[in-house]
Amino acid sequence: MAKAAQRIHLLGVGGTGMGAFAYLLKQAGHVVTGSDQNLYPPMSEMLKEWGIEVLTPYAPENLDRVRPDLVVVGNVIRRENPEATAVRERGLPQVSFPQALGELFLEDRHAIVVAGTHGKTTTTSMVAHLLHVAGRDPSFLVGGVLRNFGTSARLGSGEDFVVEGDEYDTAYFDKGPKFLHYRPRTLIFTSCEFDHADIYRDPAHYESAFERLMELLPPDGLVLACASTEAPPRIARRARCRVQTYSAAPGVEADWTAELLGTDEAGSRFRVFFRGEHLLDALLPTGGRHNVENALAAVAACLSRGAAPERLREGLASFLGVRRRQEVRGEVRGIRVIDDFAHHPTAVVETIAAVRARHPARRLVAAFEPRSNTSRRSIHQEEYARSFDGADRVLIQVPIPHDRVPENERLDAHALCARLRSRGVEATAHESAEEILSVLVQESRPGDVILVMSNGSFGGLVDRLLQAL
Repeated sequence: MAKAAQRIHLLGVGGTGMGAFAYLLKQAGHVVTGSDQNLYPPMSEMLKEWGIEVLTPYAPENLDRVRPDLVVVGNVIRRENPEATAVRERGLPQVSFPQALGELFLEDRHAIVVAGTHGKTTTTSMVAHLLHVAGRDPSFLVGGVLRNFGTSARLGSGEDFVVEGDEYDTAYFDKGPKFLHYRPRTLIFTSCEFDHADIYRDPAHYESAFERLMELLPPDGLVLACASTEAPPRIARRARCRVQTYSAAPGVEADWTAELLGTDEAGSRFRVFFRGEHLLDALLPTGGRHNVENALAAVAACLSRGAAPERLREGLASFLGVRRRQEVRGEVRGIRVIDDFAHHPTAVVETIAAVRARHPARRLVAAFEPRSNTSRRSIHQEEYARSFDGADRVLIQVPIPHDRVPENERLDAHALCARLRSRGVEATAHESAEEILSVLVQESRPGDVILVMSNGSFGGLVDRLLQAL
């Protein structure tokens, strides 16, 4: 694939990964345009700020307008998409976003890939920020907006390229996992719990994607596998390179360990050890044991790349987090509103626990939208019944029907709320974001913390709630 400047057009540019890649291409000197059906913040705001023209909706005429040399096709695009169909009919060169990233940017750099079911975006962001503070001037591509940089992608002059490794499929013409294109030299493997039920048949099929990833590591590479659950170290044994384990869970044996010293509104204080040797103490402004574990992995990866411990301590203390990851969006009349991307049951548990730890004396209200193809399904119905125990009040939107999720396989929000009530959690199911907004406005009182969880827009609930309050 030519690395000289080209006119590159992206189908599905409003996705977090695709939007970030568009900006990366622009920084590399390409003329970049995109198309999409719907756009919502933060990516709509970022594309506008980056000066990337977005055409809506999808249409063959968009190709006449931009006359691309290359079309990058996002995995949200189906074969029958009118613009994708026109690309094929006209014989325009097309590639997936992961293939383009690998060939244009990762071939000549040290790729630090962060993979796993949970924590990818936050851990990738931490590694990028720590390497930047350490003076290594890394490049990065993250499926979220790093608040320290105000962007999702950056082209640095250093040899490190930090990338979030997604196990979802690549494109309609490439059904393999995205991360198989990313040429990992250093790999952080955070977790492995069954997800993406729309493309993986069962847990074994899901794990097979990570097994293939391990086989890509060169002999001089490094895998950092989280030992808090059994799957990552087991799967990591397939790698031909060094494998080191890490964990912030009490009592778990690992090469890298973290001792949590305490959590309050300032964040989490913890101590880092390598094989029993104390390396550094740190403050992480974001809360939760899971984020301490993410930070531990980031520290281990950055030390392996030559970063100095004192700079890592400085970087952790100055880490501002990622938009929509425990992001405090505002406080009105003593009511604090927090936005988070959590949608898998484990992520819901960890997020509620982290927010509870930072606000122990406040009433915690959780609003949840099952938006992903997996969370809309009944496959995690029982796990969700145990995921909201740390909240005082729960509001769940009834999943919006989706053609990939048959009616008899959908999550039953009303039954879920009945199970939550049987566990002592006040919970109600609602047909729309508008209905949830109305209830939140009526019920909220000073001192409340409202945690909004969705991997989609949730009907603009956060902004509308702050305005209404």
